[in-house]
Amino acid sequence: MRAAALGLITGLIAGLALAFGGFSEFLIVLVFGAVGLVVGKVVDGDLDITRYVGGDRRRSRR
Repeated sequence: MRAAALGLITGLIAGLALAFGGFSEFLIVLVFGAVGLVVGKVVDGDLDITRYVGGDRRRSRR
């Protein structure tokens, strides 16, 4: 899916959360959207987080 279409869908969902829920629900949707974006980028290979999660197993820990 293209980034523009994904951004459109995310914006529509966030707008619905704000319209029907309130500001706190909007913030919750925004946070979960950001987490989903990061997870999607990691799965696609666009973001490398091995430095942050200790994925470099080549170093010996003796």
